[in-house]
Amino acid sequence: MIQKIRYSFIYMSTIALFVVLVTLTGSIVGVSYYRAKQQVNNVLIILLQNNGKINSQINTQNVRKRFGPTFNQESLYQYRYFSVSFNSKGKQVALDNSHIVSVPRETIASLGYQVFKSGQQSGTVQSEVSSYAYKTQKKNGRTTIVFLDQSVIMESTNNIMKIGLILGITSLILFTLILIAISKRVIRPIVLADKRQREFVTNAGHELKTPLSIIKANNELQEMITGQTEWTISNEQQVDRLTKLINNLISLARLEEQQRLNLSVIEASEILEHATNSFKSVVAQENKKLKINISPSLRINAEENSFLELCNVLLDNANKYCDDGGAVSVAWIPDKKLKKVTLMVGNTYAKGKNINYSKFFERFYRNDKSRNSAKKGFGIGLSMAASIVDAFNGKIGVSYQKETIFFRATFKLIR
Repeated sequence: MIQKIRYSFIYMSTIALFVVLVTLTGSIVGVSYYRAKQQVNNVLIILLQNNGKINSQINTQNVRKRFGPTFNQESLYQYRYFSVSFNSKGKQVALDNSHIVSVPRETIASLGYQVFKSGQQSGTVQSEVSSYAYKTQKKNGRTTIVFLDQSVIMESTNNIMKIGLILGITSLILFTLILIAISKRVIRPIVLADKRQREFVTNAGHELKTPLSIIKANNELQEMITGQTEWTISNEQQVDRLTKLINNLISLARLEEQQRLNLSVIEASEILEHATNSFKSVVAQENKKLKINISPSLRINAEENSFLELCNVLLDNANKYCDDGGAVSVAWIPDKKLKKVTLMVGNTYAKGKNINYSKFFERFYRNDKSRNSAKKGFGIGLSMAASIVDAFNGKIGVSYQKETIFFRATFKLIR
């Protein structure tokens, strides 16, 4: 239980950090990407406004308006670009490659014609050398297309993305290691509170046994003197009820105190058959049917006494809440791949359609809220069953199908 709390703390904290890191990295990358695209767009607009060239005739005021007051005119000369112009009939009338060396004139002409035919006003084209952003402008029957090599501009964004990813992963690993190191100290108050609670239950249980034994002895003495009465019978029943409740609480506390049971390979089929046979007479006396389907020689990694207790709890619960004249079913069947085996205990219960089955394994939970049900019990047996299955590294669940409640406990099958 404590290990689960610790692992949950580490897991949830790591997930929270991961979400924060992803959000921050995404925001930084998003802002950087947006600024890079804005820069590309501004350069293309300036090129179109100056007939596809960057020279001394550029309007400095317009440049600062687009790039901000900190941007100077000299910075514009760092870009690599080229342009192509076509007349209204689609014939190339101009080509400028004076500001780029890596792209041949043939490639420039081909890219220009490709964009002209597409009719797109802006976008991105890919060549063997690089990626180019473009914008088109129609003026006086002439279409001018300017291309800008955006690889240099986008490289900074890509570097930021890589650095953010590396820092994020590094931070996540370091934070997880720190969490693992300090998790014991962080959850120590929870551990102490849980330990004190179990100790209280165990100690209080032992302390209560003594006065209950005295009350029972006094009640038996009274019966010897005056004979049995409805009062002495009621006293004996209530003492027995309290004694059983205390024993169940102590058993549950001890089960949870054990960090790990001494698990070994057990003949689970034989133990289940033994438990089922002991319930045959009880079920028959109440005019109920007992259906048994137990596959032989199936073994699991468990502890014999605890597995027997699990079988008894589920069988007793099924018989207790089974409808009059109904049927209790027990199945112990492996899956097709022979990797897992499932203990399935069911009982007919016509009124079980609208019950909240998710609470069945909570301590002291009973569907009868008034606690005046004729069914005996404290709502602690299924909680014990869940603790046992968890100690065996299995899974337990409950479902309702065809007017029947089914409890399923699944374990790893040992061949």
